[in-house]
Amino acid sequence: MRTEAIDPPGIDWQRVSPKYVTVRLVEWALANLAMVLVLSLPLGFVLLGWWSWPPLGLAIAVPAVMLVVALWRLALIPRQVRAIGYAERDDDLLIRSGIFFQRAMAVPYGRMQYVDIAVGPVERGLGLCTLKLHTASPGTNARIPGLPAAEGARLREQLAARGEARLAGL
Repeated sequence: MRTEAIDPPGIDWQRVSPKYVTVRLVEWALANLAMVLVLSLPLGFVLLGWWSWPPLGLAIAVPAVMLVVALWRLALIPRQVRAIGYAERDDDLLIRSGIFFQRAMAVPYGRMQYVDIAVGPVERGLGLCTLKLHTASPGTNARIPGLPAAEGARLREQLAARGEARLAGL
């Protein structure tokens, strides 16, 4: 279902790279590995005799629920990546994200203080980057993850130039 507040008519959204799905899958795998390690600690205590066995129903239900949640998150990752987009307009940059809880943010060029590019090891290996926009408001969390490196560099320069032009007019 389309909501005009989130997806105004006439906007040509630029999407992030489909390779960003791989970055999110690596994050998903590492988070699940950490969860398994943390939840394995009680099992070690049980084997050492420092803790008694949990009730059988709980011992089965908790891993089953965690497996369903992990698989649900895994299935959502490609849709979440496809939902990320941005659009350059005359006076601001629009950024959208989210499937269930959608978010659209308009960042005026004149409010941008600086534009930052971050690259993690998985992103670097895939030729991607994350563009971060910093404004005077600490509550602004404007970021566009999963950009191809060349597009991120172009966008950084374009946004910095537009920001300087708008500030000079004040």
